[in-house]
Amino acid sequence: MTVRIRRSLPLIVVLTVVAWTTVADANHAWGNYHWATTAIPFTLKTGDNVSSAWDVYLNDAIYDWSQSSVLELTKVAGGSRAKNCRPTSGRIEVCNAAYGNTGWLGIAQIWASGSHITQGVAKMNDTYFNTATYNSPAWRRLVMCQEVAHDFGLDHQDEAFNNPNLGSCMDYTSDPDGPPSNEHPNAHDFAQIVDIYDHIDSTSTISATAPGSAHALDGVDFDSPGQWGRLMRSNANGRVQIYEREMGRGLKMITHVFWADPDADRGR
Repeated sequence: MTVRIRRSLPLIVVLTVVAWTTVADANHAWGNYHWATTAIPFTLKTGDNVSSAWDVYLNDAIYDWSQSSVLELTKVAGGSRAKNCRPTSGRIEVCNAAYGNTGWLGIAQIWASGSHITQGVAKMNDTYFNTATYNSPAWRRLVMCQEVAHDFGLDHQDEAFNNPNLGSCMDYTSDPDGPPSNEHPNAHDFAQIVDIYDHIDSTSTISATAPGSAHALDGVDFDSPGQWGRLMRSNANGRVQIYEREMGRGLKMITHVFWADPDADRGR
């Protein structure tokens, strides 16, 4: 069953006002990665594999990003089990589980044929979200909003954790509820989505049988950093990294990592 998330008008007004009070000129596409689509606007299915504790944050992310003029996320029944969170061709799967002491708080993984995304997953690691540091609505909402957005081609506006908040979930922070809050998108994010999807393609990767979606999954532990392939980019303190692994038949898997703060819960 397909579920479309909607909220009341007063909150829409609040989000709009906050979005347009930020500074201008953000450029934060994730390389050239995007879903191939033959029509704009388009709808992208988002599989719900999360627990009841996470449903409100997934609903918020789907609602927030669907305010884009070119993209709508539609919540559908999950096509995976939360613990292994395998991708489904032509859509996003969103999962949470206690993935263990992997070091990462959240990851987004896309499979791409050239620059075209063919499937994606976003994972929240409850091993860290159940600690005192990260067990809050603000942290859960920030990471959910950000990891889902990576799966349709957005990158970060800023990767310095101690800079003033930009009012966007695509801005890293040590204080997600601010002020201003970094729990939702801002105007820069929506403008960047328009730039990413400023064209239509001759084929679409948004379907159950998306071209180039074949993937080798057997024996691969996608939760383990040792399975992610080559490190392609790392920010100054190493808290944000991107890995790339060739999957065969012209397909590659790209992993965007949000590492937990290794010192945050020391002594607790």
